This record gives sequence, structure tokens and C-alpha cells, in this order.
Amino acid sequence: MVFKRLLGMGGIPLEIDTVMQSEPALPGGLLRGELVVRAPDRRIEVKATRLRLVTDAPVAHKGDGDGSSGDVFDYPSVSGYFTLEKGEERRLPIRHRLKWETPLTEVKGQQLGVRLGMHTEVEAEGVKAQTDDDLVHITALPLHEAVLDAFASEGYALRGSRVHNQSIPRTEHHLYRSQGLLLVDERSGQNRPEKLELHFHTNAVGCEIFLRKAKLDEGYWKNKPPARRFVAAHHEVGRVDFDAEVHRWIGEVGASTGSHPADDYDDHDD
Repeated sequence: MVFKRLLGMGGIPLEIDTVMQSEPALPGGLLRGELVVRAPDRRIEVKATRLRLVTDAPVAHKGDGDGSSGDVFDYPSVSGYFTLEKGEERRLPIRHRLKWETPLTEVKGQQLGVRLGMHTEVEAEGVKAQTDDDLVHITALPLHEAVLDAFASEGYALRGSRVHNQSIPRTEHHLYRSQGLLLVDERSGQNRPEKLELHFHTNAVGCEIFLRKAKLDEGYWKNKPPARRFVAAHHEVGRVDFDAEVHRWIGEVGASTGSHPADDYDDHDD
């Protein structure tokens, strides 16, 4: 455990450390951790603690300087006002239900190049500073994995991801974020898209799945190639032949041409 020492007015010290779970969490699941606060030299009143989940988080280094970094997308809660006696250490549990749309950082251990982090801010007797950044790891749900496995069977390998600060048009959303996954065709010469961009818009029932020819670096949805929309439910894993479904999806995207329709994407329910 590496504490960060914060100094308030008059040199009043407070030591804090945020410890997040080591194993990846799941979208829609619980994110666990604890905030450890210690008063090494004197009695301190802690007025407030604030947590922020961010995208584009810097790589974590314990003991780095203060200052916000990354783009906030969620606000976990932790215990508020309390008093620490001299030499006392208090451990505050972090239990936060993640939004279903929380971006993935990895799939089956494969890192996607997406960095999510936790920032901690503590106010106490003139102390107001952020801790170092703590990385948060989010892995794929079984439905995500089943669909991605089907793309792999079709020869499309997962090669990375980008998170954009916008939602998908005409979807019910709780986070102003969208995540695109880049799929690259490893079987050349089959008259199909070389690269595909896949979006999972996940909720408690399943996913709206958006598939298009890839333009991952483009942040604005309407500036990307037109997308086809499909749906799949969590309970269909193991019951539906996703290999056949994905084969059909790829064919539909390969055959699609033209620009976006007025309703923002080709609306195809399956």
C-alpha cells in the first residue's frame, strides 16, 4: 500500500490511498475497492470524499502530483463526513454498480488500448487534492464474447478500440460515451470489408449491435460509414448460432452503400 501525503493549511497532514479490485469488473456489475485514510500526526475532520471514473486516464503512478486528468463519465459514492483521531486509519469500502454501457478495457485478457481510471478527492481542514490515478479494468460480458468469437470464426480479429465522448443516436443511453471495436479481416481476397467497426450498446436485456465499415478515428457518428443495427439478448448465449448470424451481418454491411439516412443509421432489427 502506497499512501499519498496531502498537506492542508498550516501543514496539517492527511494520508490517503485508493485501492481498486485487481480482477476486471463487468459492465452492469459491481466495482469494488476501498479508500484508506490516515491521520498520522493529529486529529483531522474529513469533510467530504469524492470519486470519479474517467476515460483516457493516465497510467497509474502512486504518489504523483495533484490535478484532474481524463474525462469523467461516472460518480461512485463513498462515506462523507467523519473524524480521524491522531494515528487513526480508516478504510472506506467502495461498492459501485457500473452502468451497462461502461467501456471495455479488455476481452479475454486482450488489452484494447482503452484506459479507465478512478480519481479520488478528499476535503479535510483545508486539504483538497486528488490522489494519483488508479486504473480500472472492465472485461467483456458473455454475450460480447460470443459475438466476438463468431467474428473470429469468420476471420475477423479484434485489433483495438476507441472511446468517443458522444452517445449513439436514437438509443436510450445513461453514459455520454460510445465505444468502437476494430475488427480486421485476416482472410484477404474474399470480396468483403477489410476492416469493420463494431459497437455494443448494452443494457440489462442484451445489446443493440451496430456494425459498419471501419472509420475508428472519426469521432462523430454521422461522419462514419452507415451502420447496420442488430439485436441480441444475454440469454441467447449458447442457444443462438452466432456464427451464422455474424456471417449474415458481414454480408449485409459489405453490400451496404450510400450515406446515412435521415434517421442516423440503417435501422435493421433482427
